[in-house]
Amino acid sequence: MNTFLNSKQSDMTIPTWRYLLELIRYKPVFYLANGLLASGLYYFFLLVPGLIIREIFDTITGETTIGVNVWTLLALLVGNIVAQQGFMLIGITADGVFRMYVSTLLRKHLLTHIWQRPAAQALPSSSGEAISRFRDDITVILDFLTFSLDPIAQGLAIIIGLGVLSRINLWLALVVFAPLVVTVATINFASKRIRQYRQANQEAIGGVTGLLGEIFTAVQAIKLAGSEKRVVEYLQGVNEVRRQAALKDLLLSEVLNSFLTNLSNLGTAILLLAAAHIIQNTTTDTFTVGDLALFVTYLGEFAVIAGFFGSSLTLYFQTEVSLLRLSELIPGVPPLSLVAHEPVYLRGKLPQLPELPRQDQHLETLTVRNLSYYYPGSQCGISQVNLTVKKGTLTVITGRIGSGKSTLLRVLLGLLPQHTGEIFWNNYQVKDPAAFFIPPRSAYTAQVPQLFSETLRDNILLGLPEDQVDLAGAIHLAVMKRDIANLEHGLYTVVGPRGTKLSGGQIQRAAAARMFVRKSQLLVFDDLSSALDVETERSLWQGLLATNKFTCLAVSHRQVALQQADQIIVLKDGNVEAIGKLDELLATCEEMQFLWSEALSPNL
Repeated sequence: MNTFLNSKQSDMTIPTWRYLLELIRYKPVFYLANGLLASGLYYFFLLVPGLIIREIFDTITGETTIGVNVWTLLALLVGNIVAQQGFMLIGITADGVFRMYVSTLLRKHLLTHIWQRPAAQALPSSSGEAISRFRDDITVILDFLTFSLDPIAQGLAIIIGLGVLSRINLWLALVVFAPLVVTVATINFASKRIRQYRQANQEAIGGVTGLLGEIFTAVQAIKLAGSEKRVVEYLQGVNEVRRQAALKDLLLSEVLNSFLTNLSNLGTAILLLAAAHIIQNTTTDTFTVGDLALFVTYLGEFAVIAGFFGSSLTLYFQTEVSLLRLSELIPGVPPLSLVAHEPVYLRGKLPQLPELPRQDQHLETLTVRNLSYYYPGSQCGISQVNLTVKKGTLTVITGRIGSGKSTLLRVLLGLLPQHTGEIFWNNYQVKDPAAFFIPPRSAYTAQVPQLFSETLRDNILLGLPEDQVDLAGAIHLAVMKRDIANLEHGLYTVVGPRGTKLSGGQIQRAAAARMFVRKSQLLVFDDLSSALDVETERSLWQGLLATNKFTCLAVSHRQVALQQADQIIVLKDGNVEAIGKLDELLATCEEMQFLWSEALSPNL
């Protein structure tokens, strides 16, 4: 077997079959039910009609030796078909259950490992391209698993069939066996191109999917720039690449299938000529009309088996490509983590989310020392940042565009990996910020909050039991009472994809309520109030600070936030320019004076 994965964390080379075996072991009963009933017995049932047809012809010609009439043989033929379809139904049902469990397990692991990566570097490709891997590549793996026992059953069926035929005539038996040999040789010869074309096709599909996702996300920007025609032309170009890649992949598969199918026709012609020669040159009746019917029938069945065998080999090579693409989606993951056995919940109630853990150490002081991060291939980022945030205060980070404000928050929270520096929660050094700064210690809202096409209530709770949290209090702090009252179904209004039914300010405050309901000690906002009017923003900050329960770290250039701040950190070119209160900075910091004069500008 070929191998395809070299883990960065292990010197072992993991063969493809190891991954497939782990998936089989996950739900072996359903796998075997399909493999034995729908796959295994199916090929043995293919051998029975030929034997029955042989006896029918021998009975008609008076050459039978078993003493069974034609009607009995026809009944056996019908019974064979009924039994075959009955076993197929059971096997296909088991296969459907097996596929649901395995696909859910794979997607669960993919999501888990993606979420464990730094959020700003979670995907090595676009989200649309990742979706194609979640969908198409997992489907290819499932298709191979569905038919993975077929080659064994096919081999046994062929051995039995050849044994029957060779007892009649060895040379004709070899004629029947020839298409299978040609099939295996052809598929192995084409295996490299099968992998190449499938890889190119899957990548091209991902390119189109990713571009479509980006276009739908940036519709407003495209229209404002008047770039609709150029975007459509670019999409046509990407889609043409996909069309050509898909055409090559499909053409190769169809050419192989056509060639292998026509082998049976060629084999039938050769068989008939050879059989005619044997009948003409045989003085005894050892080769009967029934024997000829059996050979012709088995030739057709063996051609079917050969075609299925070729498809199985093709699927295996395509599965290698799909497993490689899934592994590329989660680089650096230990071997076989993608197929580790864990429970998935497809029936009954979903498990309850665990209750929010108790605070292990209340925040008194958050200290950052010499924190640095530079974007790959550039000197842009933050350099040697030092700051201290005290309990119950509002610290505002401000600066010009590109000064490093959002980058500082992301590095602090572990969404980007720090290059140098230390972070302390009180006197405790935070070694893994991404795992540490989560509710109920910390909550974060990005510059562009994300909402789902669910109810407003579900977008705020995100699975938390309502009876265990103060939903009404979170809504009050987010200054959303009046907005909710004006919605058609209140909290149960479905907000649409990305919150399209809400205004920009409502989306931001819904994201803020999501933070407040978790009662996190440290609240981190990246320009939360950019879409709020002045009065709403003032009410939000005043209400939040009046509780004395939260410590806030916020990126903002808005005058209201700067006036409310207990301390302001001024960034310039990734460095801390000054720290202090607004009055002090306006008197001593030239950069702060510029920012204050431009505070209402939309360019900041």
